[in-house]
Amino acid sequence: MSTFGTTDGDMLNDLGAWIRLRYHTVVGSIAFYPAFIALLFAGVAVGMIWFDKSSYGVDLKAANSWLGLKDASAARSIIATITSGVLTLTVFSFSMVMIVLNQAASQLSNRTLDQLIGNRFQQVVLGAYIGTIIYGLLLLTTVRQNDTGVSIPALSTYLLILVTIVDIFLFIYFLHFITRAVKYEVIIGRVHRETLEAIKEVCTLDTPADDAPRAALPFEVFATRSGVYETFHAPSLTRFCARHDVKLEFTELPNTFILEGGLLLRTDRPLNGEVLKELLSHVALAQNGSMEGHYAFGFRQLTEMAMKALSPGVNDPGTALLAMRCLFELYVFRLAHHPVVEAKDKEGVVRITKKEWSFELLFTSTIRAIWDYGKHDRSIQHELKNLLHQLRTDIPEVQRLRKEVLAAIDEQA
Repeated sequence: MSTFGTTDGDMLNDLGAWIRLRYHTVVGSIAFYPAFIALLFAGVAVGMIWFDKSSYGVDLKAANSWLGLKDASAARSIIATITSGVLTLTVFSFSMVMIVLNQAASQLSNRTLDQLIGNRFQQVVLGAYIGTIIYGLLLLTTVRQNDTGVSIPALSTYLLILVTIVDIFLFIYFLHFITRAVKYEVIIGRVHRETLEAIKEVCTLDTPADDAPRAALPFEVFATRSGVYETFHAPSLTRFCARHDVKLEFTELPNTFILEGGLLLRTDRPLNGEVLKELLSHVALAQNGSMEGHYAFGFRQLTEMAMKALSPGVNDPGTALLAMRCLFELYVFRLAHHPVVEAKDKEGVVRITKKEWSFELLFTSTIRAIWDYGKHDRSIQHELKNLLHQLRTDIPEVQRLRKEVLAAIDEQA
């Protein structure tokens, strides 16, 4: 097998890597669901207008006089009123979303915006509003002033009325949803759940992996652009390594920002040309971290929420306590589950090794940062004392912090 050049399999792998890199960007956009639903409504509008004008629709309206509209001006008034009303509803709903986003960013953390923007329900509601407006505008263009009787698109108009009634009930529930979504415990709980799910995907071992020191691979691969190293698609990258008979060693922890030209990984033999380009296509460097990339991002979010709540400008220890409790729940799970740091091919050969966050490093970078902000707050002291006492581990960093907390409490007693 030639090492260089592009085969059909290589092209398919490149295409798969390209799709994976852009899937989360497209699907996670606030415009994805609204755009899809709007196109669906446009298709329904075209189909209903065609049915209204077809012989089937004309016969149906002729056989059931109550389905028809005798006055074209009445139909136009109904459609125009509904369209303008739903447009106003859309503007009001968007304004509410912006207020919620601004409040969450100012009181918690800017990185919580992705959690709110990416919420599917509010995207579906906004999509339904926009789709209703498009439906109404398309329908309005088909009603002529001289239309009478069965020539008026009455069936399409009645469907518009029905959709508008559904929109009104959606708006009522949307009010309840958006006022609940802005609550700190809801946002923190959502981050906690998503972080836990992300940990379960990475930490699947009941016992720690062998962390015996290994000799570093000799050949270095450097990043061609700056970005956050998060993760890689292990199956496709392992197949790549087996196909080209190469071993990889990632040198940085996930959720690490790597500068252009910085060391990204090492290999057991030199790579260049199309092979090197294909290798780099399997390793995504994101502009910002994400929960899908690695669970460490979720720990960082909860830490930032607690620190922001303890800042003098916000001064909300209660929110900090909520974030700390969620962090300790995640610690308990992480202590009992350990990450996979190797990937093997079908023959059982270790092709990829990577670094993962140890519990001590994870603990130090999160709770230590919160303690620096809240060490003089009595509620933080007593909560940490209680949580550290229940966290059953002999890790030195946990023991040191436990002693510091007890010393701080004794000092203020």
